[in-house]
Amino acid sequence: MEKENATLFVQFELTGLTDHPGLQMPLFFLFLVIYLVTIVGNFGLIILIWNHPRLHIPMYFFLGCLAFVDACVSSSVTPKMLLNFLQLGKRISLYECLIQFFSCGIWVTTECFILAAMAYDRYVAICKPLLYPVIMTNRLCIILLVLSFAGGFLHTSIHEVFLFRLIFCNSNIIHHFYCDIIPLLKISCVDTSMNFQLLFTLAGFIQAFTIAIVLVSYTFVLFTILKKKSVQGIRKAFSTCGAHLLSVALYYGPLLIMYILPQSQQAGDQNMIVSLFYTIIIPALNPMIYSLRNKQVIDSLTKMLKKNA
Repeated sequence: MEKENATLFVQFELTGLTDHPGLQMPLFFLFLVIYLVTIVGNFGLIILIWNHPRLHIPMYFFLGCLAFVDACVSSSVTPKMLLNFLQLGKRISLYECLIQFFSCGIWVTTECFILAAMAYDRYVAICKPLLYPVIMTNRLCIILLVLSFAGGFLHTSIHEVFLFRLIFCNSNIIHHFYCDIIPLLKISCVDTSMNFQLLFTLAGFIQAFTIAIVLVSYTFVLFTILKKKSVQGIRKAFSTCGAHLLSVALYYGPLLIMYILPQSQQAGDQNMIVSLFYTIIIPALNPMIYSLRNKQVIDSLTKMLKKNA
């Protein structure tokens, strides 16, 4: 009987950010602008890094990878959300839902590992400057990138497999603007305690592991910076690391609230606002954070604009 009922819910309804008719078009244009800024900003940063040999160093290699991942995170969520603003029924099939979660989950997790790799890169550059070319080789950079993508793929695949064991016969209303895992688990009519336990355990481990790398790396960086006698050197180091620390704080804050806060303390509206930050807002902000606080990026951008003028 459960399987027969489950077949009734091969289509779901996303509630979206709001059901107020008068807000649909303003929100559509707002998030369309944010999405265009995200795509132009991130791919513009990638093109800039690619076209300027002086930026062909590990720091900017990881920054380019971060820009690509940010564009993918936003693209896995925003186009469907924009389409839903223009439709009366915000429908999505079960398979579309699972694909959307899988796509978004891979990139969100991969970004955690890339941010950790960037912190390690800054640690080596500032704390071991003479050994930097020896340690941060092209081979190590590629290995760290591959491991980051592999970690994102493996983590999301585990949750995807466990989602296939669920059946949906209680409701087909997903209280979210995209198919995230927690709203899906909440409308399943089978016991999801295993899924929740797996989610908070794996997500908690990945966030604790990557945050630990960031904190340890920047603790050593801070002590090294404070030992410098050159004011110019201190300013340059803080300028380089400040953008990364700001990006890490903005990214991990919402993730910690979303996946570490106990399920009983989470509300649907809170989940949507938190998800909005790490899937749409932060991917749009990152190119500006790194560009405006990085002299080399600004100089390269200025030269490219003068050349094309």
